[in-house]
Amino acid sequence: MTSTLSWIDEITMTELERNPYPVYERLRAEAPVAFVPVLGAFVASTAEACHAIATSDDFEAIITPAGGRTFGHPAIIGVNGDIHQDLRSMVEPALQPSEVDRWIEDLVRPIARRYLEGFENDGRADLVARYCEPVSVRALGDLLGLKDVGSDTLREWFHKLSDSFTNAEVDDHGEFTDQERFAAGDAAKAEIRSIVDPLIDHWIEHPDDSAMSHWLHDGMPEGQTRDREYIYPTLYVFLLGAMQEPGHAMSSTLAGLLSRPEQFEAVVDEPGLIPRAIAEGMRWTSPIWSATARIATRDTTVSGVDIAAGTVVILSYGSANHDTGKYDAPTEYDMTRPPLPHLAFGAGNHACAGIYFANHVCRIGLEELLDTIPNLERDTNADVEFWGWGFRGPTALHVTWEV
Repeated sequence: MTSTLSWIDEITMTELERNPYPVYERLRAEAPVAFVPVLGAFVASTAEACHAIATSDDFEAIITPAGGRTFGHPAIIGVNGDIHQDLRSMVEPALQPSEVDRWIEDLVRPIARRYLEGFENDGRADLVARYCEPVSVRALGDLLGLKDVGSDTLREWFHKLSDSFTNAEVDDHGEFTDQERFAAGDAAKAEIRSIVDPLIDHWIEHPDDSAMSHWLHDGMPEGQTRDREYIYPTLYVFLLGAMQEPGHAMSSTLAGLLSRPEQFEAVVDEPGLIPRAIAEGMRWTSPIWSATARIATRDTTVSGVDIAAGTVVILSYGSANHDTGKYDAPTEYDMTRPPLPHLAFGAGNHACAGIYFANHVCRIGLEELLDTIPNLERDTNADVEFWGWGFRGPTALHVTWEV
């Protein structure tokens, strides 16, 4: 490492979680693939480097140490070959566009309307807590077969799993500096097991149309099911990433629109613009910021940087989506910018399986919200604070409106 990059040694988890943009701006300019000691891994920060690594045969998926400690093995985001293919074949059928189109409206729209009825006459709300997160977790929870698990419980699960997964800070010996933060994830997993184990027992004997019932049975020989220990790591992935990310995408999109009143009004007047607004929201604040990693299977070179076999590289898709080499004024929310592909859902054979589902949850959620309360305004008495290094979104979004 050259002396010009000595500042990398001073990067802290606090600044990555609170405001990673200045750090990643320097990384993109000076070291598109660089070792970041606080993470104990290399980080790819440009759009070119992230896409190249995600789609290259010179790399395989690997889970970050904190992710492995949180999810266990085999989690779908950290395996390759036959196991990855089997897990994708397990989760993808329920998420195919033709399948999603069959039930998405009937699933999400009543959920959104139900939550809106709870506060539409209040004149003020924190949309993250009252709407975006509840709609997100309820939609996926019902799809999975967790209809009897309360939305507050589902939200608590993903917050605890996220706290564990993002506990990435390591010391000079590569040891986690805060082992206690994993306790939140462990507590969530224990509660998940206590609730889901009896459901699995039921689904084994009485299959139904829930996604998890299909996970157990689809593609298996007659009379056999997948082992629950094989399924649980991927369930934890879903209960974290897939539970929270549509909610984060909705709230980030709303925060962006409220920063550009003319664009907010355009979307209210023309709901057909909502998908474009969401795409920009996901680029502007990528819900999955730096949650995936790859390991080099051979010596290779990416963006002019030599990478030795066995090197672990974290893909910072959030940084890639702010790459000035690809986007003009990327720190600004602007849904009128020319539509360009973004990396909010990753790339390659480990790209998010729920892209279509997540986009439609966001679309329907925003359609219902803006149709019911078209005169939303940001509450200027409360700041919009974003947080997160592995996953990122507003911690709260306070708004007001005239009833």
